[in-house]
Amino acid sequence: MQSLKYLYRIGRGPSSSHTMGPLAAAENFLSMYPDAERYKIILYGSLAKTGKGHMTDSILREAFEGRDCEIVADTTTPTDFHPNTVDFMAYSDGCEIARERYYSIGGGEILKDGDRELSYPDVYDLNSFREISDYCRKKDIRIWQYVEQREGVEIFDYLSEVWEVMKNAVKEGLEAQGVLQGGIALQRKARYLYRQRHIDESEETKTNRLICAYAYAVSEQNASGGTIATAPTCGACGVVPAVLMFLQKKHNFTDTQIIRALATAGIIGDLIKTNASISGAECGCQAEIGSACSMAAAAAAELFELDLDQIEYAAEMSIEHHLGLTCDPVLGLVQIPCIERNAIAAMRALNAVNLADFLADSRMISFDTIVETMYETGKDLKVIYRETSEGGLAKRFRK
Repeated sequence: MQSLKYLYRIGRGPSSSHTMGPLAAAENFLSMYPDAERYKIILYGSLAKTGKGHMTDSILREAFEGRDCEIVADTTTPTDFHPNTVDFMAYSDGCEIARERYYSIGGGEILKDGDRELSYPDVYDLNSFREISDYCRKKDIRIWQYVEQREGVEIFDYLSEVWEVMKNAVKEGLEAQGVLQGGIALQRKARYLYRQRHIDESEETKTNRLICAYAYAVSEQNASGGTIATAPTCGACGVVPAVLMFLQKKHNFTDTQIIRALATAGIIGDLIKTNASISGAECGCQAEIGSACSMAAAAAAELFELDLDQIEYAAEMSIEHHLGLTCDPVLGLVQIPCIERNAIAAMRALNAVNLADFLADSRMISFDTIVETMYETGKDLKVIYRETSEGGLAKRFRK
């Protein structure tokens, strides 16, 4: 598995697959062919069908600013390797001088055609939760210490930066007001949730309100193209920070404890990314929100110093009860149902931790098994339920 630096990416929303990935591909192509007279970009699959709503065209125009560049959305040509496919072409003297195909595989990662795996070096030699938990038991260490062994203490400097970005996204999102761009006229709700308490508010109601406010805050920042950290994607970026922010404020956890929890969550996300997918276009929203919920549950379990079995059970439950969740963004925007799902998944993550605290010794399904199952389920989903805005909730709303 690769470094957690490639899981937690800092960048602009609203979609790691549709903005961060294509931007990285554009920068790579331009670095090779910076002086062409003209460029052409062809988007395929999910990039073509929801690229406008996900701001793919906007981010690419910014990348090619000042250059003659045509962007075409091809919604009919099948995608053979990955549903997020894009071709870049360069022209000089009226002739095509270069053509490169890239795949945006989720979480801001890209592959160039011909490469079937990421070129980043592996820093983790264990690729299943069972292997990692067996190793941690043998060495009598926690998962975050396994991260430190493999990546060095400097990984915590990076995770500290990630945490600052997460906190800032919460802060800015709680202060922002107005309507999110895109055409739905969706009002921001984070500020209202945070400030509007019930007259006789119970502790449970307050807990849910605050967790939702934090999740809405980050997700609304993402939807508006703000700076966020993928966890593991842009579309699901509100879940982990919502849970960690709430727990820090309620229990006074230190930033050091939070950063260690991010390391534990990162291993969960890396395992999903390596053995399944974190791409909504490839496996539906279960791969994004389900994965984020699993990461958040593992992080919370780490904060409470639960044991390895309890961490595994909390992470496993969080995916299990998102199996089959479709990716059906209305008008191709990362707004409905995406923002609301972040809030619900954040609450569900804490529920999973509470249940795991009691019942981990009776669990029957392993984390590795549920990850494999999620991947199979995602592949079985019809394409219209995988980030194309052609099925599910999305088809009920048309301009």
